[in-house]
Amino acid sequence: MASKTTRPVLGNRALNRATLERQLLLRRAPGADMSVKGAVEHLVGLQAQNVKPPYYALAARLDGFDPEELSALMASREVGRLVTMRSTIHTHTAEDCLTLRPLVQAARDRELRMFRTGLAGVDLERLRVLARELVEEQPRTMKELREALLKDWPDADPFALSVAARCLLPLVQVTPRGLWGRSGQVTLTTAEHWFGREAEPVAAPDETVLRYLTAFGPASVKDMQTWSGLTRMREVFERLRPALAVFQDERGVELFDLPDAPRPDADTPAPPRFLPEFDNLLLSHGDRARVVPEAYKVRTWKGNQAYSTFLVDGFLAGIWRLAETKEEAVVTVQPFGELTRAQRGELAEEGARMLSIFSPATAHDIRFGTFTE
Repeated sequence: MASKTTRPVLGNRALNRATLERQLLLRRAPGADMSVKGAVEHLVGLQAQNVKPPYYALAARLDGFDPEELSALMASREVGRLVTMRSTIHTHTAEDCLTLRPLVQAARDRELRMFRTGLAGVDLERLRVLARELVEEQPRTMKELREALLKDWPDADPFALSVAARCLLPLVQVTPRGLWGRSGQVTLTTAEHWFGREAEPVAAPDETVLRYLTAFGPASVKDMQTWSGLTRMREVFERLRPALAVFQDERGVELFDLPDAPRPDADTPAPPRFLPEFDNLLLSHGDRARVVPEAYKVRTWKGNQAYSTFLVDGFLAGIWRLAETKEEAVVTVQPFGELTRAQRGELAEEGARMLSIFSPATAHDIRFGTFTE
């Protein structure tokens, strides 16, 4: 094993450029090179607590993106929305829905243990069977599922029953929820029922580590655990070590990567990008300094609400908001610090591009405001 003193050091800007390249944010992928489904697979899913973020995430990453493409994939059940990494909803390919969800089951089991008091006297295996029967009989809202389960366990905490069903089963949000320009309640069935096939063999942790490095590397063991919600991944990295490149960051933390993965020069230009709230770029490393400056790390959230953000020179630089009517769509850009005239011009151009993709309003405008805590 090489000592830290002999490992190449990757500075923060080098890590930034490498991660942006893997995330398709340094250069947008042309449609001829990567399909929408291919991008969802490459990125190992898209954070999707709300309906729109996956669409905005792909628009920032794919050249010529049309939101109807992702919507069509969802309608045809080639992609779906369910809880996976970090106990949050992600948009995944059908294949990943059926393999990644079982892989992170240990994290769901830990979450379930937090509600054991409210589940006193509840037979969890029976709950699993009953909940599956209910949602496969017909898709149900969580309220409907909870009320049905309360008939068998009237003394249980209702919310804990909901959590148990979500943790024990891979529950997919069925369409029209998630379709572009449509609305619908969160209604659930199992991944197996929705995609019409049995769950596939659980994804191997080794393979998942390699996929994570492909999309988010170079990265530490802690980074991968932060992204996935899994623990005790050190032994997987050690098993893979002979086949990986090993670096260290400026603080001496060991980083792993695929030997042939792109690691652009630290001075490679990084164009501005508008990202949705909860974008995985900002959430998938234990140390987020490669994208989030220390001074800005608490500015992307207020309570439980996450803001949509933008990048300048590859780093988090502010938030943006969209106000839209049938007649006019206005993006207000609120930088955390000073922007040069050139940066403002590039942001305005990028914002206009985004509006051209998503807004049917007659008039589009990009305005600059002031960020307030």
